[in-house]
Amino acid sequence: MQKSSHRKANWRVGIAFVFLFASIVAALYGASFILSMSKLQEDSDAREGQEALQGAADAKGIEEALRAHPQNRFLQFIAMATRAADETDAALEKLSNDIEPPLVSKINLGTASRADLEALRRDLRVAEANATTFLPRYAALLKAKRDTVEKTARSLHIENGTVSRFLRSVDRQHAEITAYTSRMLPARADFYRAYGNYVAMLAAEFGAYKVVNGLFIFPSQATVDRYNAAAQAMNAAAKRVDELEQEKAGLAKSQAERWTQFVNGK
Repeated sequence: MQKSSHRKANWRVGIAFVFLFASIVAALYGASFILSMSKLQEDSDAREGQEALQGAADAKGIEEALRAHPQNRFLQFIAMATRAADETDAALEKLSNDIEPPLVSKINLGTASRADLEALRRDLRVAEANATTFLPRYAALLKAKRDTVEKTARSLHIENGTVSRFLRSVDRQHAEITAYTSRMLPARADFYRAYGNYVAMLAAEFGAYKVVNGLFIFPSQATVDRYNAAAQAMNAAAKRVDELEQEKAGLAKSQAERWTQFVNGK
């Protein structure tokens, strides 16, 4: 009896793919608008709004500033943009979660039946296909929210030049996020494909292997070699996804720092 060197019999895939935290998305809008406000010192609402936002590092602080100055149209705009960002974040999270069918993160391979393995393979194919089609839907969602923010700004009679500068800044932020997403989604697709090949190998050998203490035991070295090759490919793909998750964390941190600097007038 040959033993596989890969010990992850209870492999579970529960990767959380959240492209933006609500507070960070809010920062993208808020920071951009603070930058625009600094160019309009002659406008009393702009000056008052900027002063009110000193130290406001999150959505709660923005709402408090608006309650203190309910007639300030610039604060009305920032609060609206923050709410829109929260809604965008929730929608993006839902779309991201929709990529991966529930079975992908719930099945225990060590105790799975052949039918379970085949069902998992089907779900992984769906997940791979979803990952390749998510970007246009993501971009459409961002555009819809951007249009909503612009429409509201016009209704508040925000000066055209200010709105244009604000939207240009938002567009730059969206381009940065979209560029990241355009790398993450193929990485996810690669992972689902590799995971599917791994599961296919187990399904093909179902009944021939045993699982002892979390270790797959196969009847021949040739089978062990094929199993290990599939496992290594899956792990490499998972590592790439993890690396991109770390990159996302760095992007979120830089955006948060930029927001803090702007609201503190630095």
